[in-house]
Amino acid sequence: MDNLHIGFALLLSLLAGLATMIGSILSLMVKKPGPKFLTLSLGFSAGVMIFVSFVELLDQGIRSIGHPFAYMAFFIGMGLIFLIDNLVPHDYMAEHNVDKKLCKNVNLCRTGFFLAIGITIHNFPEGMAVFAGALSNIHIGIAIAIAIALHNIPEGIAVSVPVYAATHSRRKAFMWSMLSGLAEPLGALITAIFLMPFLQQNVIGFVLAAVAGIMVFIAIDELVPVSRSYGEEHLSIVGLMAGMIVMAVSLWLLGCC
Repeated sequence: MDNLHIGFALLLSLLAGLATMIGSILSLMVKKPGPKFLTLSLGFSAGVMIFVSFVELLDQGIRSIGHPFAYMAFFIGMGLIFLIDNLVPHDYMAEHNVDKKLCKNVNLCRTGFFLAIGITIHNFPEGMAVFAGALSNIHIGIAIAIAIALHNIPEGIAVSVPVYAATHSRRKAFMWSMLSGLAEPLGALITAIFLMPFLQQNVIGFVLAAVAGIMVFIAIDELVPVSRSYGEEHLSIVGLMAGMIVMAVSLWLLGCC
């Protein structure tokens, strides 16, 4: 595996992580990001993640290491992200319908910082997902990066709103949002450092199956519920189906399946 391929995989994880800055900019420039946009984008992201996980990543894991080990890796991935989610919970501001104009308590600063820490920890396995997907197939890596980037937008909003409300500093709000997103390329870099000496087909197959489990959990536990929380429930399903259709057509056209 050449250095250019590895470098591109790391670049994809960086771009996906920095999408939190888009959410930060939206929260600082507009009073309330459009619910239809967020609903569709999150639903679309969930559709891409679910489809890619079952049709491509888990399938490649099965072909590499067989059904029993691939299934085991899949549920290990789900269990890992489930454990992280319970030990370090994080919420989107939209889930609680918080208006930043009403938030003037200094404790909001702590809320924003803890939220940033929680999202940072959650972003580590997402960086692994982008990196592993790109190593397997560049086109799959791009699709995963786009899906994760879309779902990072509301995370950027979630961090920026309480920090800005407490400090009235756009710079601090933007900075904390950006730092939380940088956890993704860091997760990809750590994966590259520790897995590169062992990157044989069996290891890649195990990682891809585990990443599939991580992505399915994120889609079901976070993206779909949060997408529906904006009050546009039917648009959420439309977005999910659109994500699956686009992913199916792209994989077919690219000859990945």
